[in-house]
Amino acid sequence: MHVRALLAANIKAGRNNLKYTQEKLAELAGLTTQTISDIEGCRTWVSDKTLLKLSQALNVAIFQLLIPEGDDDKKAGTLLPHRISKLRKNMKDDIDKRLDMFFMQK
Repeated sequence: MHVRALLAANIKAGRNNLKYTQEKLAELAGLTTQTISDIEGCRTWVSDKTLLKLSQALNVAIFQLLIPEGDDDKKAGTLLPHRISKLRKNMKDDIDKRLDMFFMQK
């Protein structure tokens, strides 16, 4: 998925999860409703300052807005916290596997 589309989908999902309208998100983030519409419609990219404003308004870390949602997440109706937990587990499993391989070589 293109990064712009991924960001748009995550912002919209986060907004819907919080039951915010585009107007409410724009107000909380200090942006215009047109800006929110353009971002969600993949018609514009955002600056780092705008990403920060959006992440604060949605109460998530900036990087969470750029994590792809898996099919199982869509079916379960879960959003960012579940995906972060899954990413964390996968990273831990990978590190454990690499450490095991390293120590087995010695």
